[in-house]
Order: sequence, then C-alpha cells, then structure tokens
Amino acid sequence: MSAPLKIGPSVMLLAGSLALSACATKAPPELPPDPGPATTTDSGPRTLGPAPGSQADFLAQLQGDDTIYFDLDRYNIDAEDQAALAKQAQWLLRYPGKRATVEGHCDERGTRDYNLALGERRANAAKNYLSGLGVDQSRLTTVSYGKERPIALGSNEAAWARNRRAATITID
Repeated sequence: MSAPLKIGPSVMLLAGSLALSACATKAPPELPPDPGPATTTDSGPRTLGPAPGSQADFLAQLQGDDTIYFDLDRYNIDAEDQAALAKQAQWLLRYPGKRATVEGHCDERGTRDYNLALGERRANAAKNYLSGLGVDQSRLTTVSYGKERPIALGSNEAAWARNRRAATITID
C-alpha cells in the first residue's frame, strides 16, 4: 500500500488561482458607440404637491379653513365660518365628482347624548350652508362624533374651543 499524498497550502492556493483565472471574462474586441446626449420627453411644467382633487389638495388649498369653530352650546354659522365655508364650496364646485362628509364635534362637557345631538346640528348647519352656496346636497353627508374625537386634549377653555368644530373631509 502506498502512503497518502500530502498537499501543502501553497499548492492549494495555486490551484485555486488557476481555476478562477480560467473563468475570467475577456474585454470585447471593440467598445460600443457613445450613446450621445441624454434625451427627455418634457410633458410641460411639473408640479410638486398633492394631486388635484385629493383630500391633500383640499387641505392645501383651504389652509386651515376645512374646519369651522363654534361657541359653547351653539351651532350658528358666524361671519368667519361663512368665509371658510365659501372657500370649501368653491373647491367642491371646482371638483363636481367629489363628495364630502361634514363631521360635527363637541367639547368634553355635557352628556354623550347631548353632545351627539349638538355635533349633528353643527354638521348639518355647515352642510346646509354649503348647499346654499351651490353644492348639491347629494354630495354631502354628515356624521356626529360628539365628544368622542377631541383634537385638543385638556380640560380648559383653549382645548374646549378647538374641539367645538365641524370639519369637512372629502371622499371619492
């Protein structure tokens, strides 16, 4: 019997290098031609920002006038509310395929049932005003959240004033 053949690390390294060099790619005999200057198809000016007719567009165009605010235990539309609702109506009339929901909200004071009813009156007051400005009532729905969805936390006049509101949300 013969003794096993011992191969050293340097022989293994040399064999591996030879095997890998056999797999190397060779440069092509001729390079492809230069592609030239890049060309683009300009479809006009590009606008950054929300898609026209989207909820994001509604919010961007109204800049905070998507929501109106009420005094304690009130649901009347004052002059400031009228201006905000006029902006909302203009946007809605620009996009006749869009519908909207007017959400009525209250502060934390009062019973749950009382606040749900007051929130409904607030949402309906805003809806009726929008309708009076030419927005078809079939495009508008209302919902009352009462005191269940406060936007400002706290038991003070500043928080309560922010929570007594009607917010308009556009939908498809």
